[in-house]
Amino acid sequence: MTPDGARPARAVTPPGTTRPTRADLAAAADRTIPDVLAPGLAVLFVGINPGLWSAATGWHFARPGNRFWPALHRGGFTPRLLHPSEQDELPALGLGITNMAARASARADELSTEELLDGAAILTGKVARYRPRWVAVVGVTAYRIGFQRPKATFGPQPESLAGARLWVLPNPSGLNAHFTPVTLGLAFAELRTATDLPAL
Repeated sequence: MTPDGARPARAVTPPGTTRPTRADLAAAADRTIPDVLAPGLAVLFVGINPGLWSAATGWHFARPGNRFWPALHRGGFTPRLLHPSEQDELPALGLGITNMAARASARADELSTEELLDGAAILTGKVARYRPRWVAVVGVTAYRIGFQRPKATFGPQPESLAGARLWVLPNPSGLNAHFTPVTLGLAFAELRTATDLPAL
């Protein structure tokens, strides 16, 4: 539910967008997709790596059933539920998206430890360059491995990253049964409150 208690509407698929075919998805393995970045963002969200749907479409968190976009709206970061194809609207709201590892895969557990360690180093460079106030890693396991913090938990982290405050959010994948859409939205709302951004 949104901060005012209303249930968010479904994201409407924009005209002209089509679902990737099986062949499209198979061909998307190992592709990369552009970040959604701008200098001085309030929050830079960091996914684990692009899934095949994202690599096939070029949109972050694009797979049907992924709950990132609904959680972003339930958490008060967006005034309405955005479709993944509308990701370029995020910087105007002070938000951006990148990934711990750049290459697309069918599942995040296909990534090696080395890829996550290298990705954490690359992410540190991006944060130093673009200077977001907060970095929110979406997935505690990737954070633990990439930043060598085996005991890290959800929420604010004691360390900073190139001057940015760090926060760890639950993985919004539909496979993460530990969090419901409501509890995921509450986790995002807790971050928004910490950033002092007004609820939209």
